[in-house]
Amino acid sequence: MNKDQIIESIKQQIKDYQSQAKVEKVGTVMEVGDGIAKISGLSEVMASEILDFGNNVFGVALNLEEDFVGAIILGEYQNITEGSVVKSTGRILEVPVGPGIIGRVINPLGQPIDGKGEIKAEKYYPVEKIAPRVITRYPVNTPLQTGIKAIDSMIPIGRGQRELIIGDRQTGKTAIAIDTIINQKGQDIFCIYVAIGQKEAKVARIYRELESRGALEYTTMVVAGASDPASLLYIAPFAGCAMGEYFMDQGKDVLVIYDDLSKQAVAYREISLVLKRPPGREAYPGDIFYLHSRLLERAARLNQDYGGGSLTALPIIETQAGDISAYIPTNVISITDGQIFLEGDLFYQGIRPAIATGLSVSRVGSAAQIKAMKQVAGKLKLEMAQFRELAAFAQFGSDLDKATKLQIDRGRRLTEILKQGQYEPMPVTQQVIILYSAINGLIDDVEVEKVRAFEAGLHQYCTTNAKSLLDKITKEKQLTSEIEAEIKKVVGEYKENFVSLSK
Repeated sequence: MNKDQIIESIKQQIKDYQSQAKVEKVGTVMEVGDGIAKISGLSEVMASEILDFGNNVFGVALNLEEDFVGAIILGEYQNITEGSVVKSTGRILEVPVGPGIIGRVINPLGQPIDGKGEIKAEKYYPVEKIAPRVITRYPVNTPLQTGIKAIDSMIPIGRGQRELIIGDRQTGKTAIAIDTIINQKGQDIFCIYVAIGQKEAKVARIYRELESRGALEYTTMVVAGASDPASLLYIAPFAGCAMGEYFMDQGKDVLVIYDDLSKQAVAYREISLVLKRPPGREAYPGDIFYLHSRLLERAARLNQDYGGGSLTALPIIETQAGDISAYIPTNVISITDGQIFLEGDLFYQGIRPAIATGLSVSRVGSAAQIKAMKQVAGKLKLEMAQFRELAAFAQFGSDLDKATKLQIDRGRRLTEILKQGQYEPMPVTQQVIILYSAINGLIDDVEVEKVRAFEAGLHQYCTTNAKSLLDKITKEKQLTSEIEAEIKKVVGEYKENFVSLSK
């Protein structure tokens, strides 16, 4: 290009130039520290709006004061200084949703942390959303099988329910949640596990366990680790819920596990105190109840006019020394549709899962059970309640009448049957057979120490020699007189083999 052509080109550019005014709403950081920034000048900012601090660091407006905006910073805040410029984006905090998140480990902002490349998002959902209204809901009457005998029989969970798992640390709360995820294989249920303030080593262990059992095909892990800022711990459950709502809106069934909400409450307390919000009981802010209620109310089963999808929530709460009357536990108990209470004493006695059946309840009840399970579960609850009352007298074995002794012996066998190893969820048909056998006295002559070995052998025997019986229970979903007779026959046949083998 010669000199004349260059001059001509510059003239043409000057001629075509049109000035454009770009309007940006900006503010200035007045104060920053502990993951919080106070910003002046953002007079038109919205609550929960995303703020851009530059250098790919974002925040969320939380406090809208008269003279300044209090914002939480999502990520590293070391490079933000007093006087830094902040831009408002006009967007509410949202996360990527869609099939692209299945099988992935992501942070609460929807960014991948598993090294498997970018997330292909179908669309974005806001993390905060109004819960489905009463008119859109449908009664909870379809079971969500956990594969855990004690829960599926006595504390059943239905699709669209909120069932709290509560207990001291190291009593098996997460184990119940992970077993439930593993049991959803082939059930067409999407699972979202939200780890809040958990050790990264524990999360990695859970990931490996889910991967080895083929559960990652329908599971997403949302991780706000113990070393992450309080702001990420606070939004993690809301992000997980939003990801689940996408599938619910498509008419699918979703299971979301929040592990655990005690740590989210502590993170929210930290944020609130730094933002100078007035503290209340146990230094938690006044809206701590609202924090959990607006999250858990988003669990629902929608009616057919709204797609018929469901979102089941299993929040986890950690207690201190078994105190369920503390502030956060009582709050969440009052929001949920029942609780599974895990007791340290039972755990250390070797009764695992360590479910205290007297303190655990499902307010949905037998509506969330197949008829076959209802037929055995009613009697099971009564047997276990009577056993608990009589157990105190068990030490006076010689002074008991025959009926009481029989009741205690059966209670001991039922306790053995309700024990279950970790990562061993059981199909509901097999649960029905063993519970029916125990309640109707078919295994009263099996020694208590051999009950678990008998049960394991019986399931194997049914799978190989009585497949037709399992298929009948699956198809009929109830115990007819014909099926009951067949169960008695199969158990009798197996018992003969078991007795001869154990001699």
